Amino acid sequence: MTANVLSIDDDRESVPAPVKKFDWRPIWMVGPALLLLAVIIGYPILRALYLSFRADRGIDPSTGMFTDGGWAGFQHYLYWLTQTCGTTATGEPRTCPPGTSAMDFWPAFQNTIIFTVTTVSLETLLGFAMAVVMGKSIWGRSLLRAAVLVPWAIPTAVTAKLWAFMFADRGIVNSLTGASISWTTDPFWSRVAIIAADVWKTAPFMALLILAGLQMIPGDVYEAARVDGASRWQQLTRITLPLVKPALMVAILFRTLDALRMYDLPVIMVSPNSASDTAVVSMLVVNEMRTGNFNSASAVSTLVFLLVFVVAFVMVKWLGANVVEDRTGKKEEIR
Repeated sequence: MTANVLSIDDDRESVPAPVKKFDWRPIWMVGPALLLLAVIIGYPILRALYLSFRADRGIDPSTGMFTDGGWAGFQHYLYWLTQTCGTTATGEPRTCPPGTSAMDFWPAFQNTIIFTVTTVSLETLLGFAMAVVMGKSIWGRSLLRAAVLVPWAIPTAVTAKLWAFMFADRGIVNSLTGASISWTTDPFWSRVAIIAADVWKTAPFMALLILAGLQMIPGDVYEAARVDGASRWQQLTRITLPLVKPALMVAILFRTLDALRMYDLPVIMVSPNSASDTAVVSMLVVNEMRTGNFNSASAVSTLVFLLVFVVAFVMVKWLGANVVEDRTGKKEEIR
């Protein structure tokens, strides 16, 4: 009897485990889209990175074509980051003279950070308040939602001209306030004007994303909280904010990455000059291309890409913007 049992166990152990075939369907479904993204997005990034290490010779007047100046190494990056224009006779770095584009990099970088932090913060607060109001069961809620999205639907160039007229010396803002502020020429107030225009345009976008997160919260949760005697402030801090955090962080992430690439508003409202008080980094890229320094512009665009990548990585990795979930509802960590 024992021998028969052992023989049966031996037969079971000798049966090979079934080999699971590799499922190619996900690759066939996602592969074409990934290939298209690699061509449309990946190639320009790699091309710009390559050109950033090449020297500029401008445009050949006889042919009208861009002329490659050969290998330049980190010359363009040193030009922008350290304001170094070549070397002296003794081999020491030579500081760029005033008036060169390199001298505008750090002021433009500072403006970019100021605009990003200020606009995203204000748009998040206003967007959250607008989302809470639009989520209430009030009369005309559908009309309110449609009206709120009108500023976001207006093109940025039109928004810039609209606010430029309003902030003119004899515009409606000075007329209503009775002030005589030079909104587009004063260094401080020109920044305030750009921030106001950007917040007016993009706060509805934040409200739309946050509203989607608020509508995912079950109403039974609030009813249970009210039965337990929770105040409105406790409901906001203990229920609303924790449950809406994924949608809120996605909205902040998208808006931050978009604000770091700001270009239209300061150019149209104030000035396209990279030496202006409201210049941003993206303006340096365009101005360098207009002068034929395409490789130098590629270096600036690469720096902008690195800035956007670092900010996105930090927000996804450490600030809770990772909302990639599996089928069990658990968040997958991005390593």
